[in-house]
Amino acid sequence: MRLLLVSGSTRAASGNTATLRTLAEVAPPGDEFDLYDGLSALPAFNPDDDEPPLPPTVADLRSRIEAADAVVFCVPEYAGTIPGSLKNLLEWTVKGAQLSEKRVSWINVANLGRGDGAQANLEVVLGYVGAVVVGPACLRTSVNGLSRSDRGTFVDPELRAQLGDIWKAFAET
Repeated sequence: MRLLLVSGSTRAASGNTATLRTLAEVAPPGDEFDLYDGLSALPAFNPDDDEPPLPPTVADLRSRIEAADAVVFCVPEYAGTIPGSLKNLLEWTVKGAQLSEKRVSWINVANLGRGDGAQANLEVVLGYVGAVVVGPACLRTSVNGLSRSDRGTFVDPELRAQLGDIWKAFAET
């Protein structure tokens, strides 16, 4: 299985990105991942530009989604919703329908009482583009205060087990 891992954060030391790197580390033998790192390079969505030839960064995004068996989003909450940069990424998939019928999940690592707006907005957009949310592969947890390895991944065994369960949930669907 191949998962595309999309962080909704553009911060270098993002807990969302670190969570996805940790998810990659716990991949079962033989499974693959692709950690998408082009979020900040995507141009602002413009329907006039959604015709061949596509901007190279958009063509790359679409091909990476198409090559994945499933997509995992780990998204921070900015101003009560998903970050504009992630919404922009999702808008680039509407016409091409790359997420239509694609299995997806989300990871919400916000502290308790935070992140609900982003999660709800992400689910609305994923529904709009026709993605299939795999509930058992979704995770609500917190990474606040967890130690990181020198690779920037989380070392907490409970979190790593929870992330391993995401791989299992996709394998079972």
